[in-house]
Amino acid sequence: MTQRDYVRTRREDVRAIPAGAEKLIKRMTKAFMRINVAVYKKSGGRFMGSFLGRPICIVTMTGRKTGKRYEIPLMYVPYGERRILVASMGGASKNPTWFYNLKANPNITIQAEGETRTYRAHQVLPEKKAELWPTITKAYPPYDAYQARTDRDIPVFICDPV
Repeated sequence: MTQRDYVRTRREDVRAIPAGAEKLIKRMTKAFMRINVAVYKKSGGRFMGSFLGRPICIVTMTGRKTGKRYEIPLMYVPYGERRILVASMGGASKNPTWFYNLKANPNITIQAEGETRTYRAHQVLPEKKAELWPTITKAYPPYDAYQARTDRDIPVFICDPV
């Protein structure tokens, strides 16, 4: 069990994801993501452009194995002209698939706030993640519980405009 100094929530205060539920959650999320992308794009972000009051963007990236372009809705943290993406997957034991795609192909486009821009993503080092954590959890407080729930170090990406 790993507890990071910057995480305020303690593991014992967080409910674990039930055994076997991660696969079901992943399938349900995948179906919802397709609907989210279609509605978001059709409405120009007016509908399904937020989740629990937090901004959603559509990230277009290239698959590491297939080379296909994928569009996925993700919550993001505005960071000046940059965007922060957090590969939390609710504190699941494994990284989301998009994490591996982004690592392999960091050139992406992000549609948010009525515009589409090109970005280059890079995963931050643990020291930078600890520095950004208060900003990240201010934008979406449950990220703290997600990090407390899992032993994996939830990856954080900064996306710089190109």
